[in-house]
Parts: sequence; structure tokens; C-alpha cells
Amino acid sequence: MLFRWLRNRRRRALLREPFPQPWKVLLEENVRSYRRLTAAEQGRVRDYVQIFAAEKHWEGCGGQQITDEVRVTVAGLVAILVLGLEAEYFDHVLSILVYPDAYVARASTGAGPGVVIEGDSARQGEAWYRGPVILSWSDVLAGGLERVHGRNLVFHEFAHQLDMLNGRRADGVPPLETAAQAERWTKVVGEHYRELVHDCSRGHAALLDCYGATSPAEFFAVATETFFQRPSAMRHRHPELYACLREFYRQDPVARETDSRHAGLVP
Repeated sequence: MLFRWLRNRRRRALLREPFPQPWKVLLEENVRSYRRLTAAEQGRVRDYVQIFAAEKHWEGCGGQQITDEVRVTVAGLVAILVLGLEAEYFDHVLSILVYPDAYVARASTGAGPGVVIEGDSARQGEAWYRGPVILSWSDVLAGGLERVHGRNLVFHEFAHQLDMLNGRRADGVPPLETAAQAERWTKVVGEHYRELVHDCSRGHAALLDCYGATSPAEFFAVATETFFQRPSAMRHRHPELYACLREFYRQDPVARETDSRHAGLVP
């Protein structure tokens, strides 16, 4: 209780500070989806950025410098991901490690009983349970600017963190509020996961990236990217999956996209 009281007091103090104008410019320039938000939503994103940027330990790796641009861009994307959720600041994520580009990590792969193959693996990001989130800055920026079709590294890795909120293992099922929602999630998401596995194994074109076919956890992360980055296409091709994600995230990116087009904000 004392820790929570101190944390909330610290957060209130942060929000009493004016939001830096250069940070607002960074959000507008680097986080394309920020422009599609209402004024009230943009205000909530700015509040989130102030808290998230201040509370996390930021560490540059491989020569990457941690600048305001890095902190604000990452925090802004996380803010949009959880905009509809209740005060989810990922308190269990203490550190954000940022590389300039994709990096090489040591990996162990089981190859049968008693056999483990050690090797190097090129990665864009990682999400560890009660550990750091690791990100490639070039991929963070490409996702924020929507330069890569349907991909967003921050959404992907922090979807894994949402997945792990209800237990150590990422299994593709984030915390759900009701038994009915959990039942619907198991049915709909499970069917779409199996469909993606089927399509990708046969080389068929799929809306969702085939990386999502590697496990239910990766399916949830990839589906999250598509939900926010290509919402109209997802609602058209996978309406039940879109509805499940809309219910979980409490956001409707298609409506936001439509409103923005009417306002002339999206080409």
C-alpha cells in the first residue's frame, strides 16, 4: 500500500509538469497514429509518455544513444497500445534496452532428448518476463512512421508483455475479464491461429505475417500489430478476430482511421 501511494504521488507530480513542446513535436513526427487520435486521446498519450519515460531505466546498447527522441517515440507507441486499458504502465518492466539496428543474441534450441544446440540469432526485439524489453531503434522508428506494412516492433513486444501479465509463460491469452470473453477468445483466436498455420505451411498469401504461425504467443503479437497497423483489412478479412481484439484493447482503430480520413488527416 505504501509503495502504491508513493508511486501515485510521484506520478501526480510528473503530470503537474508541463509537457515539453519538443516532445509534442516528436510525437507528431515519429508516431503517425498519434495524429489520428482525438484531442482528449492525445492528451492521455502525453500524460502516459511523461510517466513511462521517467519511470523506466533506458539503456543504449551497441553504440545507440538514448535521446529524448528514443524515449518519446517508444513511450508514445506503448501509450497508444494501452490507450483503452486502465493505467497499464508495465510496472514489472523496469528497463528498456535499445540497439541501433537488429542485433545478434545467443540462443539455445532443443533438438531432441538431451540435445541442445547453441547458436547466434539475429533479432529485432525481445520481451522478457519481469525483465527488460529489448528493441531495435531502426525498427521502432519504421513502425512508428508506418514505413513497414502492418509491422510495429513496439506493439509486438509489449503485446508479449500483456500476454505475460497473467503468468510467466506467454501463451497467446492475455488477461481477460469474463469467462464468456475467455471462451470466445479461445474459439476465435484459436481458429485463426490454425488457419494461419495452414496457409503459411502451404505458401498461401495471408494478411497476418507468417511469423505469427510459429506459436500462439507470436500469433497474438502479430495479430496486435495488424489490428493497429492495418485495421480495415483485418476487419474485412477477419471480422471475428478484429472484434476480439477490439474488445480486449477497448479501441476501434477502423473508426479512428475513418474519422481521420474525413478530417483530412490521413491520405
